[in-house]
Amino acid sequence: MARIGSKELIRRFLKPRVGEVVTARQIQDAVGPEITEWARRLRELRAEGWQISSHNDRADLRPGEYVLEAKPPEPGEYRFSPNISGRLRAQVLERNGYTCQMCGIGAGDEMEDGRRARLHVGHIVDRDHGGKDEASNLRALCSTCNQGAKNLAQEPPSWTWLLGQLRRATQGDQRAALDWLKNKFGKD
Repeated sequence: MARIGSKELIRRFLKPRVGEVVTARQIQDAVGPEITEWARRLRELRAEGWQISSHNDRADLRPGEYVLEAKPPEPGEYRFSPNISGRLRAQVLERNGYTCQMCGIGAGDEMEDGRRARLHVGHIVDRDHGGKDEASNLRALCSTCNQGAKNLAQEPPSWTWLLGQLRRATQGDQRAALDWLKNKFGKD
């Protein structure tokens, strides 16, 4: 009889536990003590469309806790495509000044929930909507914005909209925006 792989064991363990917090220990117990690469298998499941959150994605989870957020896709339902190369990822992060292009938080800055911001590279127009893995279609997003932007093709704000927002802001917020722009683009 063929041996069941560790990724399949994790699938079988998580599938009936949608929305339930599970620990690293429980996952390790499900795959067996001889399997040491279980965390890699979790990442592979994420790449296959499984929405598995960790403490990096949700403030209410502690390190070593995971949640399968939604019913996983059926086999063949998710189209796997290669990941964005490290070189392209670095290029996009550098171009975007290591700041989230939706909320403006910088990599490592403290978020409202006390965690440090982690940046991801996300698609402007998602692959599911015809977007390509090209620098012109990629942007830096923090974990929070990346989670909220999945499969949305949001247009960047127009200059007139942005100017209107700044004009309505308090002087303190306007000065903070000016300081942020000076820091981002230099003091010229």
